[in-house]
Amino acid sequence: MFQFARYQNNQVFHLNYAKEEAKNYILSELVPIYRQMQFFTTEKQYTILISKKGKITIKGKNKKSEKPLVLSHNRKKKYILKENEPIPFLIELGVQAEDGRIRDKKQKKFRQINRFLEFIRDVSDKLPKDKELTIVDFGCGKSYLTFAMYYYLKIMNGYRVRMIGLDLKSDVIQHCNELAKRFGYEELTFLEGDISSFEGVNQVDMVVTLHACDTATDFALDKAIRWGAKVILSVPCCQHEVNAQLKNDRMQPIFKYGIIKERMAALMTDALRANLLEQAGYETQILEFIELEHTPKNLLIRAVKTDKKQGNMDAYKKVCDEFGISTTLARLQEHEGMTV
Repeated sequence: MFQFARYQNNQVFHLNYAKEEAKNYILSELVPIYRQMQFFTTEKQYTILISKKGKITIKGKNKKSEKPLVLSHNRKKKYILKENEPIPFLIELGVQAEDGRIRDKKQKKFRQINRFLEFIRDVSDKLPKDKELTIVDFGCGKSYLTFAMYYYLKIMNGYRVRMIGLDLKSDVIQHCNELAKRFGYEELTFLEGDISSFEGVNQVDMVVTLHACDTATDFALDKAIRWGAKVILSVPCCQHEVNAQLKNDRMQPIFKYGIIKERMAALMTDALRANLLEQAGYETQILEFIELEHTPKNLLIRAVKTDKKQGNMDAYKKVCDEFGISTTLARLQEHEGMTV
Protein backbone atom coordinates (compact mmCIF):
# COMPACT_ATOMS: atom_id res chain seq x y z
CA MET A 1 0.00 0.00 0.00
CA PHE A 2 1.29 3.46 -0.95
CA GLN A 3 0.10 6.79 0.44
CA PHE A 4 0.27 10.12 -1.40
CA ALA A 5 -0.25 13.50 0.31
CA ARG A 6 -1.48 16.25 -2.01
CA TYR A 7 -1.59 19.87 -0.86
CA GLN A 8 -4.14 22.18 -2.45
CA ASN A 9 -5.52 25.53 -1.25
CA ASN A 10 -4.02 25.09 2.23
CA GLN A 11 -5.59 21.65 2.51
CA VAL A 12 -3.96 18.25 2.49
CA PHE A 13 -5.54 15.24 0.79
CA HIS A 14 -4.31 11.69 1.43
CA LEU A 15 -4.60 9.07 -1.29
CA ASN A 16 -3.98 5.37 -0.63
CA TYR A 17 -3.20 3.07 -3.58
CA ALA A 18 -2.15 -0.52 -4.11
CA LYS A 19 1.08 -1.11 -6.07
CA GLU A 20 -0.37 -1.11 -9.60
CA GLU A 21 -2.70 1.82 -8.88
CA ALA A 22 0.23 3.79 -7.44
CA LYS A 23 2.26 3.13 -10.59
CA ASN A 24 -0.56 4.37 -12.83
CA TYR A 25 -1.06 7.46 -10.66
CA ILE A 26 2.63 8.37 -10.88
CA LEU A 27 2.77 7.91 -14.67
CA SER A 28 -0.47 9.74 -15.43
CA GLU A 29 -0.54 12.50 -12.81
CA LEU A 30 3.03 13.18 -11.70
CA VAL A 31 5.48 12.35 -14.49
CA PRO A 32 3.99 14.89 -16.96
CA ILE A 33 4.38 17.67 -14.38
CA TYR A 34 7.46 17.05 -12.24
CA ARG A 35 11.14 16.58 -13.05
CA GLN A 36 12.09 15.28 -9.62
CA MET A 37 10.08 13.22 -7.13
CA GLN A 38 10.75 11.44 -3.85
CA PHE A 39 8.95 8.35 -2.59
CA PHE A 40 9.20 6.63 0.76
CA THR A 41 8.41 3.05 1.70
CA THR A 42 8.81 1.38 5.07
CA GLU A 43 12.28 0.20 4.00
CA LYS A 44 13.62 2.53 1.31
CA GLN A 45 13.67 6.09 0.00
CA TYR A 46 13.49 6.59 -3.77
CA THR A 47 14.40 9.63 -5.86
CA ILE A 48 13.01 9.77 -9.40
CA LEU A 49 14.66 12.10 -11.93
CA ILE A 50 13.14 12.87 -15.34
CA SER A 51 15.30 14.46 -18.05
CA LYS A 52 14.06 16.96 -20.63
CA LYS A 53 13.96 14.12 -23.13
CA GLY A 54 11.74 12.08 -20.83
CA LYS A 55 14.37 9.63 -19.61
CA ILE A 56 13.52 8.33 -16.13
CA THR A 57 16.26 7.59 -13.58
CA ILE A 58 15.42 5.96 -10.25
CA LYS A 59 17.81 6.03 -7.28
CA GLY A 60 17.07 4.16 -4.08
CA LYS A 61 18.65 3.90 -0.65
CA ASN A 62 17.78 2.11 2.58
CA LYS A 63 16.00 4.06 5.29
CA LYS A 64 16.79 4.03 8.95
CA SER A 65 14.42 1.89 10.98
CA GLU A 66 11.19 3.78 11.65
CA LYS A 67 7.71 2.99 12.82
CA PRO A 68 5.47 1.82 9.96
CA LEU A 69 3.21 4.40 8.34
CA VAL A 70 -0.39 4.43 9.48
CA LEU A 71 -2.32 4.38 6.22
CA SER A 72 -5.84 4.40 7.58
CA HIS A 73 -7.62 7.75 7.51
CA ASN A 74 -9.31 6.96 10.83
CA ARG A 75 -6.88 5.64 13.39
CA LYS A 76 -8.22 2.96 15.71
CA LYS A 77 -9.60 4.63 18.82
CA LYS A 78 -8.98 3.09 22.20
CA TYR A 79 -12.32 2.68 23.93
CA ILE A 80 -12.95 2.05 27.63
CA LEU A 81 -15.24 -0.83 26.70
CA LYS A 82 -13.22 -2.79 24.18
CA GLU A 83 -14.41 -3.76 20.73
CA ASN A 84 -14.56 -7.51 20.09
CA GLU A 85 -14.60 -8.20 23.84
CA PRO A 86 -18.02 -9.68 24.72
CA ILE A 87 -19.79 -7.84 27.55
CA PRO A 88 -23.09 -9.39 28.73
CA PHE A 89 -25.20 -6.24 28.97
CA LEU A 90 -24.02 -4.95 25.56
CA ILE A 91 -24.93 -8.29 23.97
CA GLU A 92 -28.35 -8.37 25.66
CA LEU A 93 -29.12 -4.78 24.66
CA GLY A 94 -28.20 -5.52 21.06
CA VAL A 95 -25.04 -3.40 20.84
CA GLN A 96 -22.72 -6.40 20.48
CA ALA A 97 -23.07 -9.73 18.73
CA GLU A 98 -22.28 -12.88 20.72
CA ASP A 99 -18.62 -12.73 19.64
CA GLY A 100 -18.24 -9.15 20.87
CA ARG A 101 -18.43 -7.55 17.43
CA ILE A 102 -20.22 -4.19 17.47
CA ARG A 103 -23.36 -4.39 15.33
CA ASP A 104 -23.33 -1.98 12.39
CA LYS A 105 -26.49 -0.14 13.45
CA LYS A 106 -25.17 0.27 17.01
CA GLN A 107 -21.75 1.79 16.22
CA LYS A 108 -22.98 5.25 17.20
CA LYS A 109 -24.51 3.93 20.43
CA PHE A 110 -21.22 2.17 21.27
CA ARG A 111 -19.26 5.41 20.77
CA GLN A 112 -21.82 7.29 22.86
CA ILE A 113 -21.51 4.83 25.75
CA ASN A 114 -17.72 5.06 25.72
CA ARG A 115 -17.75 8.85 25.48
CA PHE A 116 -20.04 9.00 28.49
CA LEU A 117 -17.72 6.71 30.46
CA GLU A 118 -14.84 9.05 29.59
CA PHE A 119 -16.74 11.88 31.31
CA ILE A 120 -17.01 9.70 34.41
CA ARG A 121 -13.38 8.59 34.25
CA ASP A 122 -12.24 12.21 34.20
CA VAL A 123 -13.89 12.87 37.58
CA SER A 124 -13.60 9.42 39.15
CA ASP A 125 -11.01 10.73 41.62
CA LYS A 126 -13.85 12.77 43.18
CA LEU A 127 -15.72 9.56 44.03
CA PRO A 128 -14.44 7.91 47.25
CA LYS A 129 -13.55 4.22 47.20
CA ASP A 130 -13.70 3.79 50.98
CA LYS A 131 -17.52 3.86 51.09
CA GLU A 132 -20.50 2.66 49.13
CA LEU A 133 -21.45 5.12 46.41
CA THR A 134 -25.09 5.95 45.80
CA ILE A 135 -25.83 6.90 42.20
CA VAL A 136 -29.20 7.93 40.80
CA ASP A 137 -29.96 7.98 37.08
CA PHE A 138 -33.08 10.05 36.41
CA GLY A 139 -34.93 9.14 33.21
CA CYS A 140 -32.83 6.04 32.57
CA GLY A 141 -34.95 4.76 29.66
CA LYS A 142 -33.56 1.56 28.13
CA SER A 143 -30.59 2.01 30.48
CA TYR A 144 -27.66 1.52 28.11
CA LEU A 145 -25.68 4.09 30.08
CA THR A 146 -26.97 2.94 33.48
CA PHE A 147 -25.65 -0.58 32.90
CA ALA A 148 -22.44 0.88 31.45
CA MET A 149 -21.87 3.03 34.55
CA TYR A 150 -22.42 0.09 36.87
CA TYR A 151 -20.11 -2.13 34.83
CA TYR A 152 -17.39 0.53 34.62
CA LEU A 153 -17.43 1.58 38.28
CA LYS A 154 -18.05 -1.75 39.99
CA ILE A 155 -16.84 -4.49 37.65
CA MET A 156 -13.91 -2.69 36.02
CA ASN A 157 -12.76 -0.38 38.83
CA GLY A 158 -13.90 -2.02 42.06
CA TYR A 159 -16.10 0.75 43.49
CA ARG A 160 -18.79 -0.29 45.95
CA VAL A 161 -21.91 0.95 44.23
CA ARG A 162 -25.62 1.21 44.92
CA MET A 163 -27.27 2.43 41.74
CA ILE A 164 -30.88 3.41 41.11
CA GLY A 165 -32.42 3.95 37.68
CA LEU A 166 -35.67 5.94 37.62
CA ASP A 167 -38.15 6.13 34.75
CA LEU A 168 -41.89 6.57 34.16
CA LYS A 169 -42.36 3.54 31.90
CA SER A 170 -43.32 0.47 33.94
CA ASP A 171 -42.55 -2.05 31.18
CA VAL A 172 -39.05 -0.60 30.73
CA ILE A 173 -38.42 -0.72 34.48
CA GLN A 174 -39.56 -4.34 34.69
CA HIS A 175 -37.32 -5.36 31.79
CA CYS A 176 -34.27 -3.56 33.21
CA ASN A 177 -34.74 -5.18 36.63
CA GLU A 178 -34.91 -8.59 34.95
CA LEU A 179 -31.66 -7.88 33.11
CA ALA A 180 -29.90 -6.67 36.26
CA LYS A 181 -30.94 -9.86 38.04
CA ARG A 182 -29.80 -12.00 35.11
CA PHE A 183 -26.36 -10.33 35.09
CA GLY A 184 -25.99 -10.65 38.86
CA TYR A 185 -25.91 -6.87 39.33
CA GLU A 186 -27.36 -7.02 42.84
CA GLU A 187 -26.76 -3.37 43.71
CA LEU A 188 -28.48 -2.08 40.56
CA THR A 189 -32.23 -1.52 40.85
CA PHE A 190 -34.80 0.25 38.69
CA LEU A 191 -37.82 2.11 40.04
CA GLU A 192 -40.89 3.60 38.41
CA GLY A 193 -41.34 7.22 39.35
CA ASP A 194 -41.18 10.91 38.52
CA ILE A 195 -38.09 13.04 39.01
CA SER A 196 -39.89 15.83 40.84
CA SER A 197 -41.46 13.56 43.48
CA PHE A 198 -38.68 11.01 43.99
CA GLU A 199 -37.54 10.81 47.62
CA GLY A 200 -36.11 7.29 47.77
CA VAL A 201 -32.72 8.29 49.22
CA ASN A 202 -31.32 10.89 51.60
CA GLN A 203 -27.77 11.20 50.32
CA VAL A 204 -26.40 10.70 46.80
CA ASP A 205 -22.84 10.76 45.47
CA MET A 206 -23.58 11.11 41.76
CA VAL A 207 -26.68 12.18 39.84
CA VAL A 208 -27.13 11.49 36.14
CA THR A 209 -29.91 12.92 34.04
CA LEU A 210 -30.00 12.22 30.32
CA HIS A 211 -32.72 13.40 27.95
CA ALA A 212 -34.87 14.72 30.80
CA CYS A 213 -37.27 16.98 28.91
CA ASP A 214 -37.60 20.68 29.64
CA THR A 215 -37.97 21.43 33.38
CA ALA A 216 -37.47 17.77 34.39
CA THR A 217 -33.76 18.57 34.15
CA ASP A 218 -34.25 21.43 36.63
CA PHE A 219 -35.96 19.17 39.16
CA ALA A 220 -33.15 16.64 38.81
CA LEU A 221 -30.46 19.30 39.27
CA ASP A 222 -32.29 20.70 42.29
CA LYS A 223 -32.40 17.22 43.86
CA ALA A 224 -28.70 16.76 43.17
CA ILE A 225 -27.81 20.06 44.81
CA ARG A 226 -29.96 19.35 47.88
CA TRP A 227 -28.40 15.90 48.23
CA GLY A 228 -24.94 17.41 48.00
CA ALA A 229 -24.02 15.12 45.10
CA LYS A 230 -20.29 15.10 44.46
CA VAL A 231 -20.72 14.72 40.70
CA ILE A 232 -23.58 15.74 38.39
CA LEU A 233 -23.81 14.72 34.73
CA SER A 234 -26.72 16.14 32.77
CA VAL A 235 -27.64 16.13 29.08
CA PRO A 236 -30.71 18.39 28.87
CA CYS A 237 -33.18 18.54 26.01
CA CYS A 238 -36.41 20.24 24.92
CA GLN A 239 -35.70 23.54 26.69
CA HIS A 240 -39.15 25.05 26.10
CA GLU A 241 -39.45 27.11 29.29
CA VAL A 242 -37.03 29.90 28.37
CA ASN A 243 -38.08 29.90 24.72
CA ALA A 244 -41.66 30.73 25.74
CA GLN A 245 -40.49 33.67 27.89
CA LEU A 246 -37.64 35.09 25.82
CA LYS A 247 -38.31 38.76 25.01
CA ASN A 248 -35.96 41.60 24.18
CA ASP A 249 -36.82 44.42 21.79
CA ARG A 250 -33.21 44.92 20.73
CA MET A 251 -32.95 41.23 19.79
CA GLN A 252 -36.15 41.21 17.73
CA PRO A 253 -34.28 41.12 14.38
CA ILE A 254 -32.80 37.81 15.57
CA PHE A 255 -35.68 36.38 17.62
CA LYS A 256 -38.16 36.78 14.76
CA TYR A 257 -36.64 33.64 13.23
CA GLY A 258 -38.17 30.81 15.21
CA ILE A 259 -35.37 28.27 14.82
CA ILE A 260 -32.73 30.83 15.83
CA LYS A 261 -34.73 31.85 18.89
CA GLU A 262 -35.24 28.20 19.85
CA ARG A 263 -31.54 27.40 19.66
CA MET A 264 -30.52 30.53 21.53
CA ALA A 265 -33.09 29.73 24.22
CA ALA A 266 -31.68 26.21 24.60
CA LEU A 267 -28.11 27.49 24.95
CA MET A 268 -29.16 30.22 27.38
CA THR A 269 -31.11 27.69 29.47
CA ASP A 270 -28.08 25.46 29.94
CA ALA A 271 -25.74 28.40 30.57
CA LEU A 272 -28.09 29.73 33.27
CA ARG A 273 -28.26 26.26 34.84
CA ALA A 274 -24.47 26.10 34.88
CA ASN A 275 -24.31 29.48 36.62
CA LEU A 276 -26.74 28.33 39.31
CA LEU A 277 -24.68 25.17 39.86
CA GLU A 278 -21.59 27.34 40.32
CA GLN A 279 -23.46 29.46 42.83
CA ALA A 280 -24.35 26.26 44.70
CA GLY A 281 -20.68 25.36 45.07
CA TYR A 282 -19.98 23.31 41.93
CA GLU A 283 -17.16 23.63 39.44
CA THR A 284 -19.15 23.43 36.23
CA GLN A 285 -18.34 22.72 32.60
CA ILE A 286 -20.49 22.51 29.49
CA LEU A 287 -19.03 19.87 27.18
CA GLU A 288 -19.80 18.38 23.78
CA PHE A 289 -21.45 14.99 23.81
CA ILE A 290 -22.32 12.55 21.01
CA GLU A 291 -25.93 13.03 19.95
CA LEU A 292 -28.56 11.02 21.75
CA GLU A 293 -30.63 8.58 19.73
CA HIS A 294 -33.79 10.67 19.57
CA THR A 295 -32.48 14.24 19.68
CA PRO A 296 -29.72 16.32 18.07
CA LYS A 297 -28.89 18.01 21.39
CA ASN A 298 -25.25 17.34 22.16
CA LEU A 299 -24.25 19.34 25.24
CA LEU A 300 -23.44 17.82 28.61
CA ILE A 301 -23.32 19.75 31.88
CA ARG A 302 -20.69 18.30 34.22
CA ALA A 303 -20.53 19.67 37.76
CA VAL A 304 -18.15 18.66 40.55
CA LYS A 305 -18.80 19.66 44.18
CA THR A 306 -16.21 22.04 45.65
CA ASP A 307 -18.25 23.80 48.40
CA LYS A 308 -16.85 27.08 47.10
CA LYS A 309 -19.47 29.35 45.58
CA GLN A 310 -18.54 30.65 42.16
CA GLY A 311 -20.25 32.82 39.61
CA ASN A 312 -22.01 36.15 40.03
CA MET A 313 -25.69 36.13 41.00
CA ASP A 314 -26.09 39.83 40.28
CA ALA A 315 -24.94 39.30 36.71
CA TYR A 316 -27.20 36.24 36.46
CA LYS A 317 -30.23 38.25 37.59
CA LYS A 318 -29.42 41.09 35.18
CA VAL A 319 -29.46 38.68 32.25
CA CYS A 320 -32.77 37.19 33.39
CA ASP A 321 -34.29 40.65 33.82
CA GLU A 322 -33.06 41.84 30.43
CA PHE A 323 -34.61 38.89 28.61
CA GLY A 324 -37.69 38.44 30.83
CA ILE A 325 -36.62 35.00 32.06
CA SER A 326 -37.59 33.13 35.23
CA THR A 327 -36.24 29.57 35.41
CA THR A 328 -37.59 26.59 37.33
CA LEU A 329 -34.19 25.77 38.80
CA ALA A 330 -33.82 29.30 40.17
CA ARG A 331 -37.28 29.15 41.76
CA LEU A 332 -36.58 25.74 43.30
CA GLN A 333 -33.30 26.97 44.72
CA GLU A 334 -34.89 30.14 46.09
CA HIS A 335 -37.57 28.01 47.75
CA GLU A 336 -34.83 26.01 49.43
CA GLY A 337 -33.04 29.23 50.42
CA MET A 338 -29.94 28.15 48.51
CA THR A 339 -29.42 31.11 46.17
CA VAL A 340 -28.12 34.52 47.15
